[in-house]
Amino acid sequence: MKKVKVELGKNSFEIYIGSSLLPQVGNWLKAKGFSGKTVIITDSNVRPLYAGNLESGLAAADFKTTILEIPAGEEQKTLANAGQLYQWLTEAYAERSTIILALGGGVIGDLAGFVAATYMRGVPLVQVPTSLLAMVDSSIGGKTAVDHGSLKNMVGSFYQPKLVVADVETLTTLPKVELSNGMGEVIKHAVTFDKAFFDYLCKNISTAMAGDINILEKIVEKNARIKGPIVETDERESNRRTLLNYGHTVGHAVEAVSDFKIKHGQAVAIGMMAAAKISVRLGTFNEDGLKQLETLLLEAGLPVKLPDMNRDQQGKLMELIKHDKKVLDGKIRLVLLKAIGSAYITNKVGTDLIVEVLFGR
Repeated sequence: MKKVKVELGKNSFEIYIGSSLLPQVGNWLKAKGFSGKTVIITDSNVRPLYAGNLESGLAAADFKTTILEIPAGEEQKTLANAGQLYQWLTEAYAERSTIILALGGGVIGDLAGFVAATYMRGVPLVQVPTSLLAMVDSSIGGKTAVDHGSLKNMVGSFYQPKLVVADVETLTTLPKVELSNGMGEVIKHAVTFDKAFFDYLCKNISTAMAGDINILEKIVEKNARIKGPIVETDERESNRRTLLNYGHTVGHAVEAVSDFKIKHGQAVAIGMMAAAKISVRLGTFNEDGLKQLETLLLEAGLPVKLPDMNRDQQGKLMELIKHDKKVLDGKIRLVLLKAIGSAYITNKVGTDLIVEVLFGR
């Protein structure tokens, strides 16, 4: 098992990465001084696979556990479902010391994290991601949120977990499309921060996509070691952490326009290619780097361009981009590339160039 510590003073936490970790969570929590009640929040896909394994380990460590289940899907990440979970927590007599364990992918991590942050003004949270996307992205850094209308993650807070447990054996049950989905964020970390890791992915992507647990464990660990220090230096995303949003300004809009039929990692891949093309147009990035990025995304099973859209959909996409959370003083802020492994933030990209790159007009 590998451990990565994220140093945030009183909000510090560790990330445990390895195999067969779920049954050990109870003992780790007990060793950290926790006791009493726990609540597992999960979804209808993950519960039959892993909730029993996690619950039995908690029971062996003398925790009394309640399991709360919501349907699977991005459309479940709503204030209405948060309200339902508050009600269930009340009915379970959850207290301020009750630990919420978010067992599932990014939707569960975001929703359960938001509920933990706001129920009784905050209860202990443990992230137990079961998808590659959640392991490398949403479980690390304390971002919790629900969607509002067609706007993704618009209602939320920063709330750090007490522990993150990434059991890579859960990745063996992921559909191929979900492995690709997670690779979108993996590649984003590499292209923005670490050329050596990008080169490693280029050499090992086919083995990773075939489900090699050893390679996937190394990938999850490397992502934690990239993202952890960034969170340490910019916990609330006021500066350097914004670079983690490479591909996301366009990506979040693509997700919303598709009614979330296009998955997060797929949408981010489209956004990464759009941002890379804008970077080339501005002269800060070169065609060779663009081709390398495109090849890696395609080998990971990810899209590299928008699906066909009519004028109304194109207009809606641009409106959503203008409403992105990173917009400041009415100016769209984009993360662009200088080179593989080096990114920067700018608000000097006009909407005409964005439209031209996205729609060819």
